[in-house]
Amino acid sequence: MTPTLTLRELNRATLARQLLLERRRTPATAVIERLAGMQAQWPQAPYVGLWSRLPGFRRETLERAIRSGKVVKATVMRGTLHLVTVRDYALFFSALQGLRPWGDPESVELGRKLVPAMRALFADGPLTFQQVLDHLERTHGTVDELTRRRAWFAARTGAHVLHAPDTALWSSRPQALFAAIDEPEVVETRLARAELVRRYLGAFGPASRADLADWSGMRVSDFAEAFETLEPLRRFRDENGRELLDLPRAPLPAADTPAPVRFLPKWDNVLLGFADRTRILPEEYRKTVIAKNGDVAQTFLVDGVVAGRWRQENGKVALEPFAPLPRVVRRELKDEGARLAEFAC
Repeated sequence: MTPTLTLRELNRATLARQLLLERRRTPATAVIERLAGMQAQWPQAPYVGLWSRLPGFRRETLERAIRSGKVVKATVMRGTLHLVTVRDYALFFSALQGLRPWGDPESVELGRKLVPAMRALFADGPLTFQQVLDHLERTHGTVDELTRRRAWFAARTGAHVLHAPDTALWSSRPQALFAAIDEPEVVETRLARAELVRRYLGAFGPASRADLADWSGMRVSDFAEAFETLEPLRRFRDENGRELLDLPRAPLPAADTPAPVRFLPKWDNVLLGFADRTRILPEEYRKTVIAKNGDVAQTFLVDGVVAGRWRQENGKVALEPFAPLPRVVRRELKDEGARLAEFAC
């Protein structure tokens, strides 16, 4: 009989794999790989995410990895921005090649034809989005502007033109500046997808096939062969009877394992890794945390689940709890918030 995991057991398993039960002294690049990348739409988000997971983390540590090219800012899972190691970029690019293209067939085909030209265009250094559009207008002015924009997206993906390192530093603001990296060694698709599934389960499991599809932006059927490659996998059911898959010997802490308060940045991985997010985000708070436009608020966890939002205000961390909190929890949040404010100043 397939064992059932309670919602609280799933919560503790996810927190353990996301390094949110206890901070561990681990290199930042290793944590980024362990988490299968970190959301990076907002430049400061990965820094706060690492601070919440690593003891004594310093912003300069991540900035050095970005400037040296060990960590890159790339459009990968779900077509969204992540910080990934350059080694993982090759893996994710290879695994996600079947991601549904953004744009109509005409613009996608034009983008594929433009790949060599894009590599040449960026040979001399970074360019802004507007500079690229101006170039495309000069060279392909007969094509309408929307098609040129969509073609650019396809071309930069194939040409390995990523967001420039300067856009991923702590002091950055979201900006459209791009730079080419060395062309990676492409991994065979079947092997890349099997490794992507393994990495996903290691970071987010136990999870359903639908969870993986939601996180990756691909279809469940795209990973059928990958799951077969990884067998034998552990199988569980959640309290609603859904099948959950997991890696052998992956951690499953007890449901009563203590979970300290934690502060999460905008778009933190742990809130975006599942189709069913109730193991971390109570359904009654979902629309408050995740806006219609996809924006994900800065939140804090109490006993392992989202209990409110936070913001920086006059050099301090201001709290917006969704419900009254016990005094001991308020004290713990105040102390942790003070440490976060010191880190962010």
